[in-house]
Amino acid sequence: MPTSQPDATGPSEDRATPDALLHARTGTDVSPEDVVLASGKDLTPRNLEWARRKLEAEGPAALDKLLP
Repeated sequence: MPTSQPDATGPSEDRATPDALLHARTGTDVSPEDVVLASGKDLTPRNLEWARRKLEAEGPAALDKLLP
């Protein structure tokens, strides 16, 4: 039976998430689409070309630099 009380065993809202849990990359290749979306831009040919150049220059770290 559901209750209106929050679960006492759940995470506390005043605790920060550890850095190790914040990284989204799973070890797979990073695509230009990933970089565009992580930057908050629309998937347009111009933005995809920007992302391709960014990946060529920075490698997969380009995505890590865009994510918190």
